[in-house]
Amino acid sequence: MYAREIEGETLTFGVSGKLIMNALVMYDHQTRTLWSQFLGQGVKGIQTGVKLDFVPVTHTQWASWLETYPETLVLDKGGSYRYDVYDPYYEGGSAGVIGESRSDGRLDRKTMVVGVSAGGRTKAYPFDLLGGQPLVNDSIAGQDILVFMERDTGTALAYDRSVDGRVLTFQLYQDGLGAQAYSTDAETGSKWMALTGRAFEGPLAGKTLDRALSHLSFWFAWKDWNPETEVYEGAAASSAGT
Repeated sequence: MYAREIEGETLTFGVSGKLIMNALVMYDHQTRTLWSQFLGQGVKGIQTGVKLDFVPVTHTQWASWLETYPETLVLDKGGSYRYDVYDPYYEGGSAGVIGESRSDGRLDRKTMVVGVSAGGRTKAYPFDLLGGQPLVNDSIAGQDILVFMERDTGTALAYDRSVDGRVLTFQLYQDGLGAQAYSTDAETGSKWMALTGRAFEGPLAGKTLDRALSHLSFWFAWKDWNPETEVYEGAAASSAGT
């Protein structure tokens, strides 16, 4: 998700009908610039090279979201939330409309990953691996990252695990799902909500972890756009508790 204000002007976007490496290309009504959905950047027109500001989103189940944010407004789509027309595509082996642009066999092409960007580098965290290691303390190009995965609710989030210049190391406590899932940090013993990154108990209560720039994607799309990406393979520094 991106903010649509640039230099004080609010742009209105539409779908151009074009694709770049299987990813949607948007356009804005005001300048007719074409924008890459994957990059969040103008790619043709007077706004070429201009980047939209990243707005963090949470991909999770409705029940978990509503429990966390009970005052949420919902877009009325006339009942079309009942099913997903893309289910056959998710389960099939095809790679988008035009296929892969690059070959990279480190993961199966339709493996879901959390792709994280930090310090000019990128790293892919496979869902299959995170399902058994749901909280990862890691670093990318010197930036300390926390990745949280909850398979039951389809939730995957990435945070900066530095607070006020201090790097924290987290451990997950699994006595709840969704809004009830929380972690603790080894340095202060504070408790943190997994879905929001906010500390609710302990010395750091009231602090909130900054979200890292992340993208949920099939592997074939992530590596096409990020050919130099690293792939997370597990680390002793990661931990999960009970």
